[in-house]
Amino acid sequence: MTRWFEDIVIDEEFALGEHTFSAGEIVRFATLYDPQYFHVDAEAAKHSHFGGLVASGWHTVSVGHRKMVDRLFEEEEALRQQGKEPGVSGPSPGVNSMEFKVPVRPGDTVSYALAVTGKRASNSIPGWGLLFNRLKATNQRGELVYQAELVGFSKLRDYRMPLKTRVLLALTRLPLIGARLKRGT
Repeated sequence: MTRWFEDIVIDEEFALGEHTFSAGEIVRFATLYDPQYFHVDAEAAKHSHFGGLVASGWHTVSVGHRKMVDRLFEEEEALRQQGKEPGVSGPSPGVNSMEFKVPVRPGDTVSYALAVTGKRASNSIPGWGLLFNRLKATNQRGELVYQAELVGFSKLRDYRMPLKTRVLLALTRLPLIGARLKRGT
């Protein structure tokens, strides 16, 4: 999120937008990145267990990720226009789960939403917190087509490193002392 860790509300849902998948787009994406026959050949896909052309799961994920990043930039801009300083988002240490529930077919309009389901201070990176997120994608019939449990970092607004940690960090930067500290001697 583009909010400071302290400002993030658990279970607040953010609509990320929607996207309509066309047959041409499905084939173009799959041709480049996932060229299985049920993604690239409409005629052959009729005989697959899907019964027709379907979007690659990675296509569905990529569109959702783009929607999420665009939403973060929009929120950052909105906060700046309100005279507020946006928070700092960090990288993602991983994806805990990912499920493709219903195939996305040509003409389907998929809506994406993100919610932070939990948060805690990082144990390994001072001044940062971990956000546990749920990304959901539903089609125009209300069917869940994709969901994922993602983790991301968010900077704490008012973090001040403890004096002991600051001193140790400073000492590691001194050539002789730093080398000894790194060796543990």
